[in-house]
Amino acid sequence: MNPAVTIVIVNFNTAEATAACVDSVLAEGMDAEVVVVDNGSRDGSVELLRSRFPDVEVVDTGENLGFAAGVNRGAAAGSGERILLLNPDTIVHAGSLDALLGFADAHPAYRVYGGRTLRPDGELDPSSCWGEPTLWSLVCFATGLTTLFHRSALFDPESLGRWQRDTVREVPVVTGCLLLISRDDWELLGGMDERFFLYGEDADFSRRARMAGMRPVIVPDAVIVHEVGGSTASSGRKMCLVMAGKATDARLRWSPGRARLALALLAGGAGLRALLGKDTWREVWRRRADWEPGYPAARAALFSAERSVGV
Repeated sequence: MNPAVTIVIVNFNTAEATAACVDSVLAEGMDAEVVVVDNGSRDGSVELLRSRFPDVEVVDTGENLGFAAGVNRGAAAGSGERILLLNPDTIVHAGSLDALLGFADAHPAYRVYGGRTLRPDGELDPSSCWGEPTLWSLVCFATGLTTLFHRSALFDPESLGRWQRDTVREVPVVTGCLLLISRDDWELLGGMDERFFLYGEDADFSRRARMAGMRPVIVPDAVIVHEVGGSTASSGRKMCLVMAGKATDARLRWSPGRARLALALLAGGAGLRALLGKDTWREVWRRRADWEPGYPAARAALFSAERSVGV
């Protein structure tokens, strides 16, 4: 008999964090199989995870495939009736996965489910879900309104305002740090789009889910602690990857004219923040020619000069 859920964790050089994540999952005592996909780590992750968790399947890809391809490998390696994506730098609160599965059983019409993420200090981490990127949200970014009116529903619309993710609510984007879907629906959507390397793939996935009639929803009783960016080496590099994801998303979904406008707005926002003296954004501005083409070109450009730095 197939397990109720396949839990997929993509690991890259986060051996101890991933081990802690797996510990928290196994403590739930669920009818689940855990699949860890290692994306070519160089920190001994494969050996550590296999020795510490003999019942966990560790898929060693031998190279960094990126997040989308990694979760697709993990989903294919399992046989659970549902698929649950979990970031390696997360810790599951006791009872949270049962709450998530119980909600999905009771409310099958939503079909895509996320949870509530907290930072290690207990403060809300809003990144379990986001609003849909639009030209208006990019105008707000380019003009600095998203910073001036942080978490304003009008001027920072992708933030979804000041909502604390503490009520059941349908959302445009459930992120891959905690995402539950049936295997049938996962296969209907074809999994994650592997043209994305890192960041942006979950916005694309949620959009395709909505187009297929699914209703991504946040379940507040499903709580994880999220370190955020635990496998990304630096804030400047991480933001370049985020921008590459946004650029890819714009190029794939919009007409060439709208995509060019979106890219100009992204670059404008980066330039504005660089002028304000923020080191992260200075790097993003300096490397705009690397991320603006989107993936896969952005991957090659962003990695070519820093092969020794992890993502």
